[in-house]
Amino acid sequence: MPRVSEIVEWLGRRMPLELGEEWDNVGLLLGDPAAEVRSVMTCLTLTLDVVDEAIERGVQLVVTHHPILFRPAQKLTTDSVDGAIVWRLAGQGVAVFSPHTAYDSAAAGINQQLAEALGLKSIDALRPIEGGDDAAGRCDRPAEAAGSGTAVEGSGGSVVGAGRWGELEVTVRLGEFLQRVRDVLGVRHLRFVGEPDRVVRRVAVACGAGGSFLEDAVACGCDVMLTGEASFHTCLAARHRNLALVLPGHYASERPAMERLAERIGRAFPELTAWASERECDPIQWLC
Repeated sequence: MPRVSEIVEWLGRRMPLELGEEWDNVGLLLGDPAAEVRSVMTCLTLTLDVVDEAIERGVQLVVTHHPILFRPAQKLTTDSVDGAIVWRLAGQGVAVFSPHTAYDSAAAGINQQLAEALGLKSIDALRPIEGGDDAAGRCDRPAEAAGSGTAVEGSGGSVVGAGRWGELEVTVRLGEFLQRVRDVLGVRHLRFVGEPDRVVRRVAVACGAGGSFLEDAVACGCDVMLTGEASFHTCLAARHRNLALVLPGHYASERPAMERLAERIGRAFPELTAWASERECDPIQWLC
């Protein structure tokens, strides 16, 4: 059986931890690297019910997108949710790995997956990695002249950096694009900013809570930006900047990538059992 360190190494080749933001907490956050692994579970966020599932099913490694211990802790007790989670997992010898923003920005990461699923062409990063071409320079070029948009699993790909932007094959109305997002993400409800009849073609993508990418999207000449969620004031700023926003929800924008990651782990380590948490769900509900 593979050890925790082997799976972490495999993950690190596909989502290099140096891509993680400075403020983030990525990598192996809990556990013994030398421990053997028979089963792996992925999830978007570690909650107590997800922890229960992991323990009941005898998991040795959880890959969670959102980190535990996101901020430094001076004590770990069961009086806090984070403390209870860490205490229970440690007591059962369960290791925890979080890729978070490294997975967001990887060549075949969450934003790349979203951009490709939406049918974008000539995909490039909204914020290329440091040391590459500056973002403004890339955005000044026609989208057709940007990166190839090809991210082959395990190859490193050609698009690395935070966020993505690209173009639809043909111009569509915002209302049509909204329906495409609903179909791709399998969501019934969408919040959006903009007039449904406006035409859109150049699209920005920033999974999760990507309001900070608004000005990057504007600088790249995007007509619309998809992000999981945004504040009221970000929505006002987008309207002021004539940028349409599509807001399918934080969970909907990132959870599918964790399901695909479980499948990839299972293919890479066929001796393991790997699955995405079956108890995890979006905490936000809608009254129909």
